[in-house]
Amino acid sequence: MNRVEFYRHQLGEDEASSWRKVLETVFLTLGPQVATFERELGEFLVRGRTSATVPEVVGTNSCSMGLLAALRSFDIGPGDEVITTPMTFVATASAILHLGATPVLVDIEPSTGLIDPAAVRAAIGPRTKGILPVHLYGQLADLRALRELADAHGLFILEDSAHGIEMERDGLRPGDQSDAAVFSFYATKNLTSGDGGAVVTRDASRASRLRRLRNHGVSKAATDRHGGTYQHWDLVELGYKCNLTDLDAALLRPQLLKVEAKRARRQALVDRYERNLPEAIADLRGPSPGNVPWFIERRGTSSHHLFTVHAPPGRRDAILTRLGALGIGTAVNYRAIHTLTYLKERLKLAPGSFPMAEELGDRTLSIPLFPTLTDAEQDCVIEALADAWMSS
Repeated sequence: MNRVEFYRHQLGEDEASSWRKVLETVFLTLGPQVATFERELGEFLVRGRTSATVPEVVGTNSCSMGLLAALRSFDIGPGDEVITTPMTFVATASAILHLGATPVLVDIEPSTGLIDPAAVRAAIGPRTKGILPVHLYGQLADLRALRELADAHGLFILEDSAHGIEMERDGLRPGDQSDAAVFSFYATKNLTSGDGGAVVTRDASRASRLRRLRNHGVSKAATDRHGGTYQHWDLVELGYKCNLTDLDAALLRPQLLKVEAKRARRQALVDRYERNLPEAIADLRGPSPGNVPWFIERRGTSSHHLFTVHAPPGRRDAILTRLGALGIGTAVNYRAIHTLTYLKERLKLAPGSFPMAEELGDRTLSIPLFPTLTDAEQDCVIEALADAWMSS
């Protein structure tokens, strides 16, 4: 059986040519390419909407730092609580903890893996300042329900949109119903610069502050001071060094032109998995044991950042081991974060605190999904998963 990697990037000559052109310019770091990419990403988010206002976009060096800076822009600090989900990467909770605040975890909808608005409602207390939903696997959380809760209690919404920019649900896209949304351009993401991120907001004053926070908190960036009479700058608040660079932006800009076509290919691959896997694995033709379905249920348009299937209880790790032996790349997205050592000790949440998230975290496994995956390679993955499923 041929080896199939978990992920294969699609960067090519368009991206290489764009990157080389930056080497011929003055700026390698925070410069005009970043500003152009920010404008183009903002325009992408309102594509097809003739009357929509283009949002402000602030490029960062990662989604993790974008989340941290965004939370700072809401003045989150010690004593504050932010409600989020245990079904996410650790960076979501870490950003809250780095500011001395407390992540308040709530359970998920078992059918989608997304944060449960009813659980959010029950968790709102006197110290709650905001809600941080995660668009798991590239599928939007129920932002209309969350916005209603936020408005009723005077809370902000900050979207963890690390899993895509292409999502849509109930007529909404990232940033439409929130106070800010944060994207990731990590190596395995649908839009990538190796590492990188961006914050989107429709609040101009928040965007201005974010631009300071990403650049140490100084009043003028290098681009503001370049090319004319020297201008003094000032340090106006304590910030970070977490800006996107022109080299990053040069890799990202050509990819924006291909985002929709690549999403369509991933959609076709997802449809093919969901059609062919039940033919290969008899279990998938019947009901899933427990509370989690074999495949997550779809809500609106997904970016399809990941494709996951939920193994029978207690068998996930054996299936992963067998797939590895057969040369198939896999991942787990994710084990519920409150079961991980540091957060278990820090948050003091006992097993069973969030049964839906824990079941999904114990059963989920991710298999290869990327636009250049061929049908033949996908058939190898399906054959291998059937073998692993039956032999585990």
